[in-house]
Amino acid sequence: MSVLVAAVALLLAGGPADKSVTVVQAPDSPVRIDRAAVISAADGPPVLLYQATNLTDQPLEQFTVMVFVFGADGTLKARQVAPGRRSLDAHGAKYSSMVLDGSEIGPTDVIVAGVNQAQRAGSESWWRADVQRAAEAAVPRKKF
Repeated sequence: MSVLVAAVALLLAGGPADKSVTVVQAPDSPVRIDRAAVISAADGPPVLLYQATNLTDQPLEQFTVMVFVFGADGTLKARQVAPGRRSLDAHGAKYSSMVLDGSEIGPTDVIVAGVNQAQRAGSESWWRADVQRAAEAAVPRKKF
């Protein structure tokens, strides 16, 4: 939680987002990611700060977010997954964060994020989607 507070403080203090984030979404996703940005501190890994919105009429118990890091040529360099905020109310929105410490992120790298799983409150079943293909399609390969 302290990482989220620090990231929000940096954002509110006018600190610029270091990298923009491309967001992908499965067509039937119950969660949408909004306002995503990567913020870097001088000492520490970059942090993805995002708003998650529940698109359904039912509360969600939990969801997970996948982040993909692509090199400048469009080659996938890293993939990282982490749980998002718990208990997202029906049609509600909350801010959350994710520390991107899976690999080094270079200045020309492209970051893509998407929700790949969600679970309704009171249910044992999960909604799942493969967002990697959408992420790869969002970052075309470049030939040098």
